[in-house]
Amino acid sequence: FLDHLKRDGDLAVVETPVDADQEVAATHRRVIAAGGPAFLFTNVRGAAFPLVTNLFGTSRRTELAFGRRPLRLIRRLVQLAETLLPPTPAKLWAARDVAGEALRIGMRRARRGPVTETLTGELGLDRLPVLTLWPEDGGPFVTLPLVYTEHPDAPGRSNLGMYRLQVHDARTTGMHWQIGKGGGFHHARAAARGEDLPVTVFLGGPPALILAAVAPLPENVPELLLASLLAGGRIRRTRGPGAHPLLADAELALIGRVPAGLVRPEGPFGDHYGYYSLRHDFPVFEVEHLAHRRDAIVPATVVGKPRQEDFYIGDLLQELLSPLFPLVMPAVEALWSYGETGYHALAAAVVRQRYRREAMAAAFRILGEGQLGLTKFLLVTDRAVDLRDFVRTLEHVLA
Repeated sequence: FLDHLKRDGDLAVVETPVDADQEVAATHRRVIAAGGPAFLFTNVRGAAFPLVTNLFGTSRRTELAFGRRPLRLIRRLVQLAETLLPPTPAKLWAARDVAGEALRIGMRRARRGPVTETLTGELGLDRLPVLTLWPEDGGPFVTLPLVYTEHPDAPGRSNLGMYRLQVHDARTTGMHWQIGKGGGFHHARAAARGEDLPVTVFLGGPPALILAAVAPLPENVPELLLASLLAGGRIRRTRGPGAHPLLADAELALIGRVPAGLVRPEGPFGDHYGYYSLRHDFPVFEVEHLAHRRDAIVPATVVGKPRQEDFYIGDLLQELLSPLFPLVMPAVEALWSYGETGYHALAAAVVRQRYRREAMAAAFRILGEGQLGLTKFLLVTDRAVDLRDFVRTLEHVLA
């Protein structure tokens, strides 16, 4: 992906020494506001690895990273779900294109992979180019971690999520997960049994992994399957020194565990709304091994008021999942959350009102669906409106 951006003239390589404490973030914010390129910082003071930011800071780069094929495939799957039953030989034959795509989705075992080129137990998390974003932040934190866990009662039932990791020292970080998130469910179950939870954190790798980790999938749908669908091929996994297989094409892997009952203060941190989140206790991730490519590059982003990279990823993710909404929630014809508000603050929906109060029932159905339950305000109408055009949507609701 970086090679492609370099060929397009959309990657700036910065060899000047830069500081991970606020200087990189300040540079990033100015560049993303101007619609500028991705940045590869090759000389971050005190760091053993180069750093790349602003990978997804424009609609063009985001579409380049993930492509249009997944959207076409999801629309095709929804079409089949609506038309394939009852199955007939003619319908099954017409669906053979999807069968071919499905055969390329999943995991495959690899004897080795780039992530295992270097393996060490002599850690130094303080040698990673981890950013401090704002003046009053409680410390540096890993901004794009791919946190892999498995259910303690069902090994192999996995979750890949993105949770803030404040670096406490050379061997430990915070683990900012709540009970309502997949990793939080796994940790709560392990803690109830008095057990530590094995955790592997990946950095970098195919961009599809990042999109899958932030996707609001149902609890028991593996994010790695979505990553495979986005990547257009099976995700390679290889053996590592910990409890989990390693994603063979990741840049780095932090391998360790989250102990039961151990918490430590984390924060405050500048957030999406222009304020600082408060300081709270969160579990602790103890890192035991570090695996990485010999030429590993650490990806990072900046958390702040929109528009940041999460805006472009969020809009693409909504577009990708939008064909599924009417399938999962039959009375919902369209749904959109507004990235300018950080997504969770404001959403709008077009719903059916075939009988009295059906729109209200549809609204509660939306607010009961995963991360949509965090929505603060939901605008609902039963008329055809382009929800992405907020001004016209608001004018319609007010009228």
